[in-house]
Amino acid sequence: MILVLYLGMTQKEKELTKIRNKYLSIKSCLSEKGRRLWAAVESRAYGRGGITLVCKAIGMSNTTVHKGLKELTSPDSSANNERVRKSGGGRKLLIDKYPKLIKELDLLVDPYTKGDPESPLRWTSKSTRKLAKSLQEKGYSISHNTVGLLLHDLGYSLQANKKTLEKGNHPDRDDQFRYINTSVIEAQNKHQPAISVDTKKKELIGNYKNSGKEYMPKGKPIKVKGHDFIDKKLGKIAPYGVYDIGKNKGWVSIGISSDTAEFAVNTIRTWWLTDGMKRYPKASELIITADCGGSNGYRTRLWKLELQKLANELNLKIKVRHFPPGTSKWNKIEHRLFSYISKNWRGQPLINIETVINLIGNTTTTTGLTVTAVLDKNTYEKGIEVTKKDMDAININGDKFHPEWNYTIENSA
Repeated sequence: MILVLYLGMTQKEKELTKIRNKYLSIKSCLSEKGRRLWAAVESRAYGRGGITLVCKAIGMSNTTVHKGLKELTSPDSSANNERVRKSGGGRKLLIDKYPKLIKELDLLVDPYTKGDPESPLRWTSKSTRKLAKSLQEKGYSISHNTVGLLLHDLGYSLQANKKTLEKGNHPDRDDQFRYINTSVIEAQNKHQPAISVDTKKKELIGNYKNSGKEYMPKGKPIKVKGHDFIDKKLGKIAPYGVYDIGKNKGWVSIGISSDTAEFAVNTIRTWWLTDGMKRYPKASELIITADCGGSNGYRTRLWKLELQKLANELNLKIKVRHFPPGTSKWNKIEHRLFSYISKNWRGQPLINIETVINLIGNTTTTTGLTVTAVLDKNTYEKGIEVTKKDMDAININGDKFHPEWNYTIENSA
C-alpha cells in the first residue's frame, strides 16, 4: 500500500491525497462495481464539486462515478448479477494501453533528479505539466494530473535542495569553541572586558522594502519602491557591532564608507573610549571574539596591523579568538545583538541615516540589552597594502593551540 505524506501540500492537495490513500487502502478488496459505488459515496460526502475531486484523486472517469451514484439511488436488476460488467468492458488503464509509459516517465525525470540516487525517495524539479507535454510529444495521451499520480507511485515528491555534500566542520571545531569559552570566562573572572564583534549585513538607505511585517491600519501597508536600485545620493550603510558579553550591552558604528579592517578596529576604539573604559577602569587586557573571515578575519593583515595600533594607543594586551570556518552563527553578537536589531526594524524602510540610528539605538530586550548607535563619517580606503616589514613590526604571539586563530597583540611602543 502506498501512503503519501502531507508535507508542503496545499489544502486541496491534502484532500486529494486523503481520498487517494483511502481508495488505495480498500481497492484490492472491492470489485469493479464496489469501487465505483465507493467513489459515488465519497463524492456525495463532499457535496458540490465532490465528483471532480474524487475523479482527480483516483483517476476514475466522471461517467463511472455518475453511474455509481445512479446505482446508489436506483438499483437496477443487474445489481444481483455475479458479473458487474460485460467482458472486456471499461476504460483501459494507461499502463495497459502504454506498456512503456512508466519507463518513459522515469527516463524523463531521471536527468533532473537531485540528491542520492540510491535513496528510496527520489526528487524531481520538473513540473507535471511539462512532463505531460513531453510524453504527449512522444505520442502518449496523458494529463498532468495522471502524471502526478504516477510520480507518487514511483516514489517521487517535490523537495528543496539540501546542503549535505561538503564536509565543512573543522576537526578541532568543538575544541576551539571550548577554548574561546574558557578564555572569556577567565577574563570575566578577572573583571576584564570580553567582546564579540562582527559586521552586520549592508543595507540600502532609502524607501526600500525591509523584511518582516509590522502592524499597520488594515489595507494600508507602507508603500516602498518596487526595485532595489541603490540611491547614489543616500548610498549604503555598513553597521559594525561590538557586543559586551559580560554586561549585555551593544555598540554599533554606522559606516557610510567601506567595510574594512580599519573601520572595524576604529569601531572597537570608539566603543572603548566612549563606553568600555568607563565600565572597566582597571582593565589591562581585552578579549575579542570574531569570525574567521571578512574585515576581522584571521588572515587579514590590516586587521592585525590596526589592532597593533590600538594596543599601543590604549596600552592594552589584546587577545583575539576566532571562530572556526563556517561557525559564525555561534558568535555571540549574531544572536545576542544583531538578531534583535533585525526584529526591531522589521517592516520599517530605512529611509535615512537618522532612522537607522534611532531604530538600532532603541533596540532592547527583556533581559536588559541596550544598544548605542553612532555614525562613523570617516572614509576608509580599500586595498591598503600591508608589507612584510609592517607585519614583522607587529608584537604578536600565537597560542599553542591553533596560533592562527588564537593570538595576543601587545604594546610594541
